[in-house]
Amino acid sequence: MPSTRIRRLDLTDDATATAVHRIGRAAYAVEAELIGFDGIPALGESLAQMRAQELDWIGAVCDGGGELAGFLAWEEEPGGDVSIDRVCVSPAWFRRGIASLLLRHALADLFPGRPVKVTTGAANTPAVSLYAHLGFTRGPDFSPAPGLVMASFRLPSSPAWGSPRTESGGV
Repeated sequence: MPSTRIRRLDLTDDATATAVHRIGRAAYAVEAELIGFDGIPALGESLAQMRAQELDWIGAVCDGGGELAGFLAWEEEPGGDVSIDRVCVSPAWFRRGIASLLLRHALADLFPGRPVKVTTGAANTPAVSLYAHLGFTRGPDFSPAPGLVMASFRLPSSPAWGSPRTESGGV
């Protein structure tokens, strides 16, 4: 696994927002290929639209150069559930444990013991496998648009794993 730190991301910072937007578009382009559907809403989202989302953001930032390898964004729902909106890793950092690092940190440190929900394209095998490996239970699949099948996952309460190194700040 690369040497990375988990940080809160400040999307009011232009460089941070631009990096998040670039990585999101690249990651969603790969997912679109995997699931055979290019209408993923975040794929067509402008920088301003992304910044306007009422989400909290963390990123995996590489030691040394400060490169953003990936990010996770979520929202807290009424009643205490957490809904993960997006988990994106730069294709240059695929298969190095970045998504797992982000999810483990979020589950252990940001919302331990709380119910967590997430969805992904049902044909996105890497994401489906990761959520299952982390203990999420697969719920019903659903189709929000013709040609798109989404898989839903739920973790009744986040486990208390050890967490990676963290710090606050932007990229």
